[in-house]
Amino acid sequence: MKLSEMPIDELELLGYDDIALIILQESGKKMKLVDIFKKVCKVLEKPAECVDTQLVDFFELMSINKKFIMLKNGFWDLQSRHKADIIIEDNDDDYIEVVDDIEDDEEDENEDIFYEKDEDTDDEADDDLEDLAVVDEDEETSV
Repeated sequence: MKLSEMPIDELELLGYDDIALIILQESGKKMKLVDIFKKVCKVLEKPAECVDTQLVDFFELMSINKKFIMLKNGFWDLQSRHKADIIIEDNDDDYIEVVDDIEDDEEDENEDIFYEKDEDTDDEADDDLEDLAVVDEDEETSV
């Protein structure tokens, strides 16, 4: 049964993660967390403020549910659609590389995972550091 065909009293018995699972199954593609939660709230006929006040809780719920996977750039999808290949290379610097089979869209590469970047914040951080001075260790002990 499709989500749009389910009566509201049945939907209210489902958890947010159950509804998110159905949303991702029906869409057939990865989605941003905010977009998933907006659809969850819309389906449950919750007020728009629900997204702002409960998004953090929804993120935590999605993070601990093994049915979902967080992808690059803040996208989420069903774990069952993705597999991870583990490559172990034997050399001087032993490491394990996990290669995901996900193909990223070019448009997604420059996106912030949650919000648009605020250009003013970098300038403010630089202003905070302009009054700092470097003290040589030898100068400090001679005073």
